[in-house]
Amino acid sequence: MEALIEPLLRGSAFATLLERFQGFLRDGGPILTILVLVSVLATTLIALKVLQLIRLRIGARGFVGEALALWRAQRIAEALVVLDASPNPIAPVLAVAMRGLGSPGVEPTERVREEVLREAAAQQQRLNAYTRGLDAIATLAPLLGLLGTVLGMIEAFRALEAAGGQADPGLLAGGIWEALLTTAVGLAIAIPAAAAVHWLDGTVGQLRHDMEDAVTRLFTGTLPAMPARPSPSSETLDAY
Repeated sequence: MEALIEPLLRGSAFATLLERFQGFLRDGGPILTILVLVSVLATTLIALKVLQLIRLRIGARGFVGEALALWRAQRIAEALVVLDASPNPIAPVLAVAMRGLGSPGVEPTERVREEVLREAAAQQQRLNAYTRGLDAIATLAPLLGLLGTVLGMIEAFRALEAAGGQADPGLLAGGIWEALLTTAVGLAIAIPAAAAVHWLDGTVGQLRHDMEDAVTRLFTGTLPAMPARPSPSSETLDAY
């Protein structure tokens, strides 16, 4: 089977692309090989993060209003069922708060608040998974590219010195081109990685805000309504 497949691969477009890629790696040196591995890692992290957000249904917010409405209607068990059915990180935080309060009309104690903060911090840590790795790649990829360029320039000028007065300008230009290749690849990796980090930070920040808003609505919903104060005009009329 391998004897039949190998001739097909040699004459195919895949074989041509593979040869060009191997030449590309040879031109860039070991730093370029490292950058290619880093690009594979960055792509994997971005894919894992996107799949995590899809699985958690990060954009779903309808269950919050439904659970709070059931809670205020004293249907606590049904509210907890709605929260337990949602994979969104807001759901377990609200569930901890509801179980801690026990029933509407009970003011949140310090212990309940601390438990809610603990659960919120755990969900935040879960959401930050893979982000630090992407941030590190966005920072280190241009530095690796610059290192490869510096090493390539050193090698090019060393070859120029060894050739003395017989140096070929074309050879020198080729050495500089190969050296600059790593910087271009490093930037090509860092730019989408940095963009992904900023997008993820914004998404997680919005979710954190919505989480705080949901818990605040739950806590303040347990407080008694403040009595209405008379308007200044009515007070003035009563005085007369």
